[in-house]
Amino acid sequence: METHEWLTETAKDGTVWREEQIGRPLHHSPIECNPMDGEPTAFARREVSSRLQSFLCLISLQMLRTIQEWTVQHARQTQHGNWFMDLPELMAFIAILILRGIVRLPAVHDAWSATLGVPSISKIMARNRFQDIMRHLRFDDKDTRIERVANDRFAAVSDVWGSFVANCIASYNPGRHITIDEQLFPTKTRCCFLQYIATKPDKFGIKFWVACDLKSKYVCNIIPYLGKDSSRPMGEKLSEYVVMKLMEPFMDKGRTVTTDNFFTSLSLARRLLGRKTTLLGTVNKIHRELPDSAKKTLDREEFSTQVFSTSGATLTVYAPKRRKTVCILSSMHSMVETGDTQKKKPNTVTDYNSLQCGVDVMDQMVRKYTVRSGTRRWPVAVFYNLIDISALNAHVL
Repeated sequence: METHEWLTETAKDGTVWREEQIGRPLHHSPIECNPMDGEPTAFARREVSSRLQSFLCLISLQMLRTIQEWTVQHARQTQHGNWFMDLPELMAFIAILILRGIVRLPAVHDAWSATLGVPSISKIMARNRFQDIMRHLRFDDKDTRIERVANDRFAAVSDVWGSFVANCIASYNPGRHITIDEQLFPTKTRCCFLQYIATKPDKFGIKFWVACDLKSKYVCNIIPYLGKDSSRPMGEKLSEYVVMKLMEPFMDKGRTVTTDNFFTSLSLARRLLGRKTTLLGTVNKIHRELPDSAKKTLDREEFSTQVFSTSGATLTVYAPKRRKTVCILSSMHSMVETGDTQKKKPNTVTDYNSLQCGVDVMDQMVRKYTVRSGTRRWPVAVFYNLIDISALNAHVL
């Protein structure tokens, strides 16, 4: 087919875009993908035969022994030389945390109240003993922490956290669609990587990058944001580094990643395509890789759609109202067509709206029965988030 000059446009970074006709097949073919549903791995199916075992698939006995060892060490160094806590008692302690998350009482001592509390909690453990364990709860060797913090800001909890993430990856095969977004776990405890995000309900917290299976809301992979990362290659964008790291265990299977405009870029779409993974996401209009005509909003009619294509990707520019446009970058669509409704939404927009909610819904689910409680120690806040996510993932398993 003959290509006319007016159909092509060069962006500021040199990317050549071709304006396409709506409803016609585009010049790149999507990656073929066999239909796949998220399911537990063979390892998880072999290990899980009860609710407790599904939880122990994620917070393993080895992780509990690590927490037991360093909690006992801290207690003996600071208080009693013969202080001890066995593994069943630590498991009982975690069980009370989960029960408190279900009952949602305002203060710790209320859980043992004769009028407000839950009778089963007082039968499991005395309140003073619970508070004693909480006071000494530790996740690493305090004696060597100063050396490790020099290279790892997460050192106070990184061993336990790393085992937890590895267990999440090993226990579940996600389906075709994976959503990547940020999670802000609310806390005001002092640490060097505490974040303030004005658009979040709780404003302050520890930020995590999360990859979540769209259908089940299983947390497939999760990375804490710790500020400047020395392991990130020089010159690589943070957004691309995060997506590639989160998706590394799930590449080369024809999956689709849905991202928001912080992550989405043409270079990321092409990197993912090289690993047989497609991308769908909103893209920020300030990017130099977009054609200038895609950034204009004044002359567009309401509910109008404009389509561009370049090597391996499609750009949809949709106007949901006058003087406002939404840009969707996709490497999963071989054709862009509009719907028959009044708003004439293109399929790229409707697909994005249905695929981008995974992390947000997951965060709402864990927030409903969160074990989070007031604490001045950020490793404990991270441990609360670990238990919340483990409970959700165990439910899925």
